[in-house]
Amino acid sequence: MADTTTRTTLNQVNVPGVVPDVLVVDDEPQVREIVATYLERDGFRVRTAANGAEALAELAAKRADLVILDLMLPGIDGLAVLKKLRESGDQVPVIVLSAKGRESERVAGLELGADDYLAKPASPREVAARARAVLRRAGAVGPDVLEVGDLVIDLVGRRLTKAGERVELPPKEFELLARFAASPGQVHSRADLLRDVWGSSPDWQDPGTITVHIRRLRRKIEVDPGNPRHLVTVYGVGYRFDP
Repeated sequence: MADTTTRTTLNQVNVPGVVPDVLVVDDEPQVREIVATYLERDGFRVRTAANGAEALAELAAKRADLVILDLMLPGIDGLAVLKKLRESGDQVPVIVLSAKGRESERVAGLELGADDYLAKPASPREVAARARAVLRRAGAVGPDVLEVGDLVIDLVGRRLTKAGERVELPPKEFELLARFAASPGQVHSRADLLRDVWGSSPDWQDPGTITVHIRRLRRKIEVDPGNPRHLVTVYGVGYRFDP
């Protein structure tokens, strides 16, 4: 399925090491990209599908924690996808995101088992907030704060405290820290971080960007930046965050 992509989380998960998997189903590439980008920034691992058949194939291959589903899809439409899921016994949470905003259409989606309904155009921030709320009700995510040693990372408020003291971080430094803390023990290459945090192809990004930001971040979170305890270099590969 050439139009189906798998994307990696950016900066927020709610349980360390556990990243909610979201499938975004929409036939408009721009909508898929925008929604996926905001979800990634809120810490979700995102897959996308361009039509109902792709969505069902994706879910058959790998279960998702949440589906964000457009109704007006080519071939198998969104209501048919939702009906097939529920008839098969799959109770994956579903947020309907559709230009069909009439009450009868909202009711039809909810009666088929949708967990929430947003009419287009919807704010991407609201989509991400609704996703967190639905997953929280489903028990798939926990608190929006990560605690690592003396570091407390507020992923929603985008605040960091160290030993009770507020530490100011520019946006990219915060996203790097939260990205690492959300996946402790995982090694991230510079190319991965350029793609996931900067949101663009590493082909034209300078890997030195990562080196500079890592150096700055160590100065703010490490007791001894020259001998880091948390943000460790894995030589020849990339960086790893050790709690």
